[in-house]
Amino acid sequence: MTNASHSPSKQDIPWWKIPHVVFIPVLLLCGVMATSTMVVISAMDQDPVLDKEVYERERRAALALQGQARIDALMAVQPANQGRNHAASPVVPFEK
Repeated sequence: MTNASHSPSKQDIPWWKIPHVVFIPVLLLCGVMATSTMVVISAMDQDPVLDKEVYERERRAALALQGQARIDALMAVQPANQGRNHAASPVVPFEK
C-alpha cells in the first residue's frame, strides 16, 4: 500500500522556487537593464559634430597671428587626437 502522507518530490516544486532556474531570467533581465542604461547614457552625452569650414576658418585666423598668441590659438584649434598625442609638445608641426 502507498502511504497516505504525500512527501514533496522534485516535480511538485514550482520553478520559481528553484534558485538555478530563477538565476537565468534574472541574469537576462540584468543584461537588458545594463544595455538600456548604456544606450541612454551614450545618447545623452553625444559629442557635437564639428563643422569643417569653421575649423579651417579658425585655423587660418590662428596662422595669421604672431608669437605667443599664435601658439595659444593653434593649441586651441588643434584636433583632439593631436592634442592628446602631443600633450608634452603642445604645438604640433603642420603642413602648409
